[in-house]
Amino acid sequence: MKNNFFNEPIDENSFTSFLNDIQNFKVGFYSVGLYPASLAYNIAMHSKKENVLLAPRPNRDLLGAFSKEVLAEMDKNIIKKILKMGFSSIKGSLEKENTLSSLIVNCNIVFLSSNSNHIQDDINLAMKLRKDLNRENVVLTCLVGSFCIDDNENKPFILCEKYPNLAFLTGFHRHGALRNVGDSFSANFCHPNSLTAFLGAQILNELSPKIQVSAGVHNIECQYIKAMKNVSSIFAGFASSYHSNKPGMLPTINTLLLSQCFDQAASVSCLVRKKNRLNYDFISLKELGYGAEMIKAYENIDDKNLEVRDYTFSQLNAVKADVLGSMSMPIKGNPTRNFQAGQVLSEMLLNLKRCPIDINEFIEWCNKFSLKKGALEGLKSLKFWPKIYKQYKISNNNSSMINLIYLCFYATKDEKKDIYKVLINEVEMTNYCKHSAKPINFLDGENEIENIDMFSSLEKLYKNIFEKIINSKDEVIQNSKNEIHTNGNYFKVIKLVNKYFSN
Repeated sequence: MKNNFFNEPIDENSFTSFLNDIQNFKVGFYSVGLYPASLAYNIAMHSKKENVLLAPRPNRDLLGAFSKEVLAEMDKNIIKKILKMGFSSIKGSLEKENTLSSLIVNCNIVFLSSNSNHIQDDINLAMKLRKDLNRENVVLTCLVGSFCIDDNENKPFILCEKYPNLAFLTGFHRHGALRNVGDSFSANFCHPNSLTAFLGAQILNELSPKIQVSAGVHNIECQYIKAMKNVSSIFAGFASSYHSNKPGMLPTINTLLLSQCFDQAASVSCLVRKKNRLNYDFISLKELGYGAEMIKAYENIDDKNLEVRDYTFSQLNAVKADVLGSMSMPIKGNPTRNFQAGQVLSEMLLNLKRCPIDINEFIEWCNKFSLKKGALEGLKSLKFWPKIYKQYKISNNNSSMINLIYLCFYATKDEKKDIYKVLINEVEMTNYCKHSAKPINFLDGENEIENIDMFSSLEKLYKNIFEKIINSKDEVIQNSKNEIHTNGNYFKVIKLVNKYFSN
């Protein structure tokens, strides 16, 4: 899949012409759901340019993503501007409603804005139309924030890994905030070709003075973070609601959820960049804002854990903001839908005094709270989590929170009793956060000083820290096993997680 603004080799005339006209380029959004419709509202509210075109899916209303109540509150003049974005001029004066074809004819960047249900069909159609219309230098971009599914193999995959040159845009977007006249929005436009990423970000920065876009090259990793963020938001929504009277523990949970999203992405990066190399022939990564430091992960090669490295994620600040914002209660308006699903889970545990019987019982509860399954991208990723975990060789200490929320739905009835006790108790929960983030071998006592009871084994602690006088490694491990505090439910749940997930 070629997906750049220029044919190679790039000549000076075409490059100069491109830059001279960049302020007049148009951007199209196909499949106008709540996110692109809210972006369009922000653009219509702040910009005098007419550089955005919208095309709904066939037989869909352009503003159908907004409820009647929200539409009634909107500025009528802004609505008129958005509706005008749905039409393009043909032969000077005649206007016709936009389709995907007209977006490809008139735009330089086209966003395929559908979710995982339609995105693959939309990509195939867009690639065919680009070729048929001789517009192959239109850069296709997606917004989808979940894993897609290979129907033949029933296997999850990251869309940008299947289409390595597909651009990806993400940023924190509470839809109400995008309609707030005083608010602003930041995003990352990611493409593995650094020149395409840089130019695409410049084009998108012309859309609205309230929208700031930074270039990024890690489209695959960024999309993975987005997918895991949606799962993490469910956990954050649960914790924020159930433990709302214990605000001191919430930063612990959210910090671990954030760091594990990026630790997992580091593992993904070290795997996928072997076959999908980043292209920075024209612009170096440092010029895009990437630091010199490297991300690192560990890969098991010949039964040895070897450190592997790739380019740092330092430029992905908008993605970090997306993760953090999606895991927080807003001062005004509603939290994200996945966060709301977590609030539903809290309501279930409070009322039923147990974990859900299965995912279907949870979905029924979500429906009662007007949360449709199709809008909950986090549940789609969570369903296939065991396969994702194995495919990308994720370690347990980098995924313990996702593992826990998965088992809340998919463990056995008896196993869920201990999970429930951990989820509802702040001491158990914070202990789980603390110990589950450690390497898996800490349960065996290997190299784990903290497992030694300092009140009854002062001499052994002294030897471990200062003398390293150990007669036998096996003896230390055995003694440490006996001294680990095994009476906590969090300890049982960590062992349960390690039973289900064994990378």
